[in-house]
Amino acid sequence: MNKLPLLKSVMTPFPWWIEIDAPLQEAREMMRKHQVRHLPVKDRGSLVSVVTDRDLGQALESEHLRPSGEPLKVRDVCVDSVYVVDIDTRLEAMLETMTEHKIGSALVTRGDTLVGIFTALDACRVLASLLHHLRGDDLEPRTA
Repeated sequence: MNKLPLLKSVMTPFPWWIEIDAPLQEAREMMRKHQVRHLPVKDRGSLVSVVTDRDLGQALESEHLRPSGEPLKVRDVCVDSVYVVDIDTRLEAMLETMTEHKIGSALVTRGDTLVGIFTALDACRVLASLLHHLRGDDLEPRTA
């Protein structure tokens, strides 16, 4: 690691995503199937938000129903704002923003296209790799 890693080399590429009007249970099943904790949310193809496993768990545990009696949808629990960064954003600048604003994930785009996601877990992997390098370990850190 002679130079700083690029965002594209440490993000999770090609993340799964879900439509905003999908039922919460569909989002939960998708997260379990693909072993992810964040799902980007699209509205008719446009990136609009992110939903987390924590948000889903809280909503599903309380078995909230909409006033009409219909199950909640992703739109009912996804975050109001989302941190979106271009794939060419400097990793350290993105990490500083995430830290300063207590952001748990960043959606990575190239133009208007979703190409990846970077989460606090990815940041931990980067730090572990850096520490292994500084210590002189030949072995790469284990990944989940």
